[in-house]
Amino acid sequence: MEHLLPAVIKVASHKEEDGYHFDPETTIGIIFGELTAPYDSDRIRAIEELFKDTGIHFRATEYAREEMWSKFRLNVCNNLPQAILGAGVGCYRDSVHMKAISDGLKGELEAIAQAKGIDLSKTEASSGRGSAVPPSARYSTLQDLDAGRHTEIDMFSGTLIRMGKELGIPTPYNEYTYHMIKALEEKNDGRFNYTGDEEPTWSK
Repeated sequence: MEHLLPAVIKVASHKEEDGYHFDPETTIGIIFGELTAPYDSDRIRAIEELFKDTGIHFRATEYAREEMWSKFRLNVCNNLPQAILGAGVGCYRDSVHMKAISDGLKGELEAIAQAKGIDLSKTEASSGRGSAVPPSARYSTLQDLDAGRHTEIDMFSGTLIRMGKELGIPTPYNEYTYHMIKALEEKNDGRFNYTGDEEPTWSK
């Protein structure tokens, strides 16, 4: 671990006919930092020098662990509900129901973070929001389902469910979301391509 520098990247991209696009002006970019002091280490200064004058948005932070959890929160709350609905991210603005689901996932994650001593309020001023995207944007989990791929649900809700059990914190929103996206993966795999020739099943 002494050779690794914690970092996250916040770039919300979307695919168009001519390739992938993002707004460089509103993109947060790359965030990196030492987990312990000295926070202004030689390698931090070296990376700042590397990125200088590249046009890439970057910043060093004293709250690397909190920044990683902030990105985790964005992935869980923004990626997952829209992946189940199959609609662009404008759904969170335009539907109180989608906002409620997103908030439910967020509440569970923040309860687990608090139990682990992660103070997410330390990142609110700098990273509380993601990058600006059009309402039609489809984040990575939905992009995976659209393409027939398996998703990252195990390291999103799957991880939160495991940590919730370890800490005694209920995670019903994440459990439902986990199983729904797993079922959508099974659907993509062809598990439910019924032809009508199968043995009848009994409703219960």
